[in-house]
Amino acid sequence: MKIKSLCLQGIVALTVLAGCGVKTTKTDYAAYVNPFIGTGGHGHTFPGAVVPNGMIQPSPDTRIYGWDACSGYYTDDTTINGFSHTHLSGTGCGDYGDVLLMPTVGAQNITPVAADAQTLSYASKFSHDNEVASPGYYSVLLDTYGVKAELTSTDRVAMHRYTFPKSDQSGFILDLDYSLQGQRNRNMEIEVVNDSTLRGFKNTSGWAWDQDVYFYAIFSKPFVCEIVTDTVMPQGAKKPQPVKKALLQFPTADGEQVMAKIALSAVDLEGAEKNITELQGWDFDGTVAMARNKWNDYLSKIDVNTTNEDQKTVFYTALYHTAIAPNLFTDIDGRYRGMDRKIHTTGDDTPVYTVFSLWDTFRGLHPLLTIIDPELNGQFVNTLLDQYKTGGILPMWELAGNYTATMIGYHAVPVIVDAYMKGDRSFDAKLALEACIRSAEYDTTFNIATTDYLKHNGLMPISKYYKNTLGYVPFDKEHESVAKALEYAYNDWCISVLAGELGDTVTQKRYAQLAKNYEHYFDPETRFMRGKDINGNWRTPFSPRSSNHREDDYCEGTAWQWTWFVPHDVEGLETLMGGREAFIGKLDSLFTADSSLEGDLVSSDISGLIGQYAHGNEPSHHILHLYNKANQPWKTQALVDSVLQSQYFNDPNGLSGNEDCGQMSAWFILNSMGFYQISPGLPEYSIGRPLFDDVTIHLPNKKTLRIVAKNNSKENKYIESATWNGKVFNSPFFTHDALMQGGTLEFVMTDTPTQWGVQ
Repeated sequence: MKIKSLCLQGIVALTVLAGCGVKTTKTDYAAYVNPFIGTGGHGHTFPGAVVPNGMIQPSPDTRIYGWDACSGYYTDDTTINGFSHTHLSGTGCGDYGDVLLMPTVGAQNITPVAADAQTLSYASKFSHDNEVASPGYYSVLLDTYGVKAELTSTDRVAMHRYTFPKSDQSGFILDLDYSLQGQRNRNMEIEVVNDSTLRGFKNTSGWAWDQDVYFYAIFSKPFVCEIVTDTVMPQGAKKPQPVKKALLQFPTADGEQVMAKIALSAVDLEGAEKNITELQGWDFDGTVAMARNKWNDYLSKIDVNTTNEDQKTVFYTALYHTAIAPNLFTDIDGRYRGMDRKIHTTGDDTPVYTVFSLWDTFRGLHPLLTIIDPELNGQFVNTLLDQYKTGGILPMWELAGNYTATMIGYHAVPVIVDAYMKGDRSFDAKLALEACIRSAEYDTTFNIATTDYLKHNGLMPISKYYKNTLGYVPFDKEHESVAKALEYAYNDWCISVLAGELGDTVTQKRYAQLAKNYEHYFDPETRFMRGKDINGNWRTPFSPRSSNHREDDYCEGTAWQWTWFVPHDVEGLETLMGGREAFIGKLDSLFTADSSLEGDLVSSDISGLIGQYAHGNEPSHHILHLYNKANQPWKTQALVDSVLQSQYFNDPNGLSGNEDCGQMSAWFILNSMGFYQISPGLPEYSIGRPLFDDVTIHLPNKKTLRIVAKNNSKENKYIESATWNGKVFNSPFFTHDALMQGGTLEFVMTDTPTQWGVQ
């Protein structure tokens, strides 16, 4: 599916709109974004109308349940249930879908559907032929009702515009009991403020176990309202379900446009009402233009020059996806809900955010932001530290002010440490070290917020006890033992780095030693990282291609992928494998091994396979660059090229795995520019294969880094020579400091492997 161009009543995003505060932009980068990329396959993205890192995400919902409903939208579907206002981008777990609004014409049908039904009784048919999406704008024709729906947004407010046919029975259904994945509604209220305004709230328990959503909705046309409060027993349900909906009705002339503004808050009704003042009046087209300009400001951080229009679209769509999450969580008055579920207030210069998919994003998204927007990344770090202060622990996967206990490791640590090692001094480093140590050592006796929930949902894994006693995590005591311990070793290395920088030599030495715990898992006979029981015996039988999702020794992967997760000590891994040549031989075999997998419940996350390398999931994302560490850089260049060319497309099925809140896209952005960071916490980049002829990064210090690839083509994927600011450059690595100094990095490309970069 190709993106359709956006031109609304002659208003183009580059035009200066009087009174709207819209600035001109020389290049309309947003024209190269296709929000439908990732809405097919298992990308789990959504095409709705958002602004960078905005609080609100109005978007169409086409299905409710299942893995491919995580964002609410799937490209194969032909019906739309309505437009809800909170969505997750590319996650592997589902939640949100709050405050659904659906226009209707005729009698409003709210008949309960079966408990597992994907389509609501008032859903509408639609066609992709009548669907348009671009940054900050979404439109679709709802065939069942003959209504054209259009969405846009600001940071905190969604704006809807609906073009109705002539009818005495036009209206809206505002469905408060609706949610994605069928969350438990614990409390719901809707109040009619006047004949054009509603407000209300809901408290739900889902992936976010205690989520508060308050809304304030203003409509441009007066309505007659019926509030439906009921309890129903849908077919197939295990218990009665509460119902809370507002049925709005009004007459419309043919072609009449009715608009709505909806603001949300996690704080209270007053917060939602204040937030809606962020958007004054009913200038829908002007709001679209402002949203587009916000996107152009973000997308203009990088210029790419290429004749391949599809690759340019993939690039700017990837850059777009890196700014969907984390999401703003502070109301316009600075209030927000902390991890202790209490209300706190912050200043204008310290906004708080939510949706931290840290197991994914520490690898590429946050390193990218340290280059193109370190101030924003610093705000994210300060949010993580605030979550430590209000909750008692750094989050693993935070959602709507909740500890979800999802995934493994404690990857707020590398985000914090990497920022500090790259010069970010916007946060309290001593507090950061304290928070990092607490993440590594805490137990359930520590008085943290929501202790009972955490105790029963795994945020304090017992494996942390074993890593400090045995030095390894026994597989007979905890699932995913190998993956957890490998991640703990890396996280502990990051702590040692920060402690060393702050002069805490005792902590530095202790955590540097813990960082070596990965050695316990290497089996010299099979030459894989392998599960070990409490008595020190290897798990048998053993197959490196075996997967039993979330119940084996690995996390969303196999021994083939996880054996390489020692990003902080590649030299030590080489030694374990018998030296460099043995390491290279083993690494070669990863890409030539049979791609088949074994097991009764093979993880669906193991995707994008090249041999047993799985690009569709994050544990593999650094592996291609290990050849640079092994002094064979031409292999890194060839493999990076293979992934860039074969696993990213301008198509709904254009991602080989879950987008994961920007990580899959951040990998593309960095590698297509020609480099990637193997080990966040070590401010060093590994050079791969620059995809574009010319890339310019506009650095926040007013400098630029230009990366030029001469003699570049699809066939010419190898580096023949390079210069940095005119001087011969022959290393496959460069530092963050060098990058931030700007200048020109120029490559000459060729079609055959070379010895460039060999040390």
